[in-house]
Amino acid sequence: MHDFSSGRRPSTFSGRAMVATSHPLGTAAGLDILSSGGNAVDAALAAVAVQCVVDPLMTGIGGDCFALYAAAGGAVKALNASGRAPAGASIAALNAAGLTDEIPKTSPHAVTIPGAISGWCRLHSDHGSMPLDRIFARAIGYAKDGYRITPRVAQDWAAHVDFVAGDVHAAALFLPDGRAPLVGERHTQPLLADRLREIAAQGADGFYKGDTAARMVTHLQSLGGFHTIEDFAAGADDAHWVTPIEASYRGYDVHECPPNGQGLAALVILRIMEGFDIAAMTEVDRIHLHAEATKLAYHHRDALMADLDDCGNLAETLLSDSVITTLRARIDMDRALPPALWDEPEHKDTVYLCVVDENGNAISLINSIFNGFGSTRLDPSTGVLFHSRGSSFRLIPGHPNAIAPGKRPMHTIIPAMLSKNGRVEMPFGVMGGHYQAAGHATFLSNIIDHGLSVQSAMDAPRTFAFDGVLEVEPTLHEEVRTALASRGHVIKVVASPIGGSQAIRMTDGLLEGGSDSRKDGMALGY
Repeated sequence: MHDFSSGRRPSTFSGRAMVATSHPLGTAAGLDILSSGGNAVDAALAAVAVQCVVDPLMTGIGGDCFALYAAAGGAVKALNASGRAPAGASIAALNAAGLTDEIPKTSPHAVTIPGAISGWCRLHSDHGSMPLDRIFARAIGYAKDGYRITPRVAQDWAAHVDFVAGDVHAAALFLPDGRAPLVGERHTQPLLADRLREIAAQGADGFYKGDTAARMVTHLQSLGGFHTIEDFAAGADDAHWVTPIEASYRGYDVHECPPNGQGLAALVILRIMEGFDIAAMTEVDRIHLHAEATKLAYHHRDALMADLDDCGNLAETLLSDSVITTLRARIDMDRALPPALWDEPEHKDTVYLCVVDENGNAISLINSIFNGFGSTRLDPSTGVLFHSRGSSFRLIPGHPNAIAPGKRPMHTIIPAMLSKNGRVEMPFGVMGGHYQAAGHATFLSNIIDHGLSVQSAMDAPRTFAFDGVLEVEPTLHEEVRTALASRGHVIKVVASPIGGSQAIRMTDGLLEGGSDSRKDGMALGY
């Protein structure tokens, strides 16, 4: 039974359709489409378009997306809408440009060809039912006429002032009066409204071809980028369906997108954890196990995961019984392992949403510009803010994730689905950069091992073994922190919440939804 004195909200319940996002205006837009006869894909596109306007530091049309989609009673399929490096990008070319160690997040070389719009249009053409101008109506209205700043958006925006101030064009748009907007203040992005109208009228060609594409290329080239109009034109149809990877966890099947996403790391953590009786563990043992499994999975992620063309049958290998048994044996329940070598850039900024419609169609979708305000590189003639996903590439010859012409970088954004006996039971996802794979495992364990509700499972205190420390939220009891420290964990109490999440669980005609209390959003249905 829910504790109504806890200050936390309960799960949302409905019987016909539901949408869950991290922003109230995104949820409202999706619910409007559902109640007007639209399907899950229509509602998801309406919601994500709104979030690209009202939460501009977390996502945008200049970023990438991934999705999992399951028609009612059908199999889960995955959409890869992540963009590629320009044809002129290579280690040698970047070395010649003065980059030898890493690609800075504000560098034009961190801007891969944005894949989100190709993905949106692929979803719409294959599974949408409403016209795009109707789907984008609320997003266009907010961009043109203004939207009000919500509390979590305001907090995150204020934390990125110095970063976004480094680009004069981004600062002009996102730092009106030289500061971040305050809670409740109104902000507009009229050029973004124009872009959404173009996409609604022309599809992906309205973004990747013609005058808009030419303007974006000109701006990126003025910054020193290798981008060409041919690179953008090739991106229009680049989003494509792929077969998900999956692993079992206590009788359930967990579906993830294959590399170049890090969903494989989530499956490795879950498979390691499945060998332990977590339901019978103390909180200290459970957190310790999760931390150790995370270190093992992420070590392999950083060394091996990359564009699918460059890591072959990696999923089959890492998820094999022999490998998982070996990894489990490396865990000492009394002592923390030495930290794995972490050399991935930090990134936390993404939006995730999910929708289930009246027919039982379900979508799990994630859209990102990588860092807060992406690369901060904003084209003043189109209003497009570019992501920084290319900063994930390595400049190490022979590394699977080394930059190369037309290659996709390793991604942290990972939508997911849970099924049982061939029936999809829950689209879900966790935001938070590196944390996402670890977050998938914790969230599912909270539901499956501990029987928590959807909302309670995501609101529980979070921990994350990262960069040689065990990050913990302040809500984790002091005695638990002390016990973990005694096992060798270096404890870091974080100032900001760890990640965010959304989920909708479907059981016997009942929809149970949750939206993380760490964000502004909500789950709503009817």
